[in-house]
Amino acid sequence: MPETSFDYSNLSGRPVGPAISFAGRFLRGVREVQTQVEPYAHEWERHNQAAAAAAGPLWVVLGDSMAQSIGASAYDRGWAGQLAATLPDHRLVNLSVSGGRVADLLERQLPAMESLGVEPDLVTVVIGSNDLFSRRWRAGLPGRLAELLPRLPLGAIVATQPGGRPGSLQFNRQLDEAAAEGSIRLAEFRTPLMRSWKGRLSADHFHPNDLGYAGMAQILASAVSSR
Repeated sequence: MPETSFDYSNLSGRPVGPAISFAGRFLRGVREVQTQVEPYAHEWERHNQAAAAAAGPLWVVLGDSMAQSIGASAYDRGWAGQLAATLPDHRLVNLSVSGGRVADLLERQLPAMESLGVEPDLVTVVIGSNDLFSRRWRAGLPGRLAELLPRLPLGAIVATQPGGRPGSLQFNRQLDEAAAEGSIRLAEFRTPLMRSWKGRLSADHFHPNDLGYAGMAQILASAVSSR
């Protein structure tokens, strides 16, 4: 495939967060998984260059480390890569960054999508975990999500958050309201399919492994097929 002038970095440019930095001092699995961040980002950058120059229906992925495949055996064995195998006619441009928050979508990922100059045929969004994990970002999440949802293309597929903590419930309420209005579609991670992560986690016991990502891809595939 010919290359294009599309220039986007799948690295956030931020240092590793304090929690991961601290855990990495003592936990080998955390250190091992974190070594994937930079090489996987560069693999996606090369992939995106080729996809942006190609022809065919455009699929754009917005999100965080789970869209980057962190924890998987290869950059294309996360949920996005596994889902791509079921959408062979689509060219995938993955704008996610490890450590991504809703603010990253607003400030970097959406503008990068718009710079492609083509209306995407499919947009999938998996975001929110990092916002919810940090007390610093959690309080402002409802406002940032309220800003994000109207900026997504009509019919974008957005993943709900699992779990019953107040922040997750609020996040999901906002998504439910937008889905009821018809502006987005939901990838339903409140389903029992993903309640058990036994055998589905990578060495850091946080990110999925290939099997965990296969379960995520199944949920996203269900949402895509219901369009």
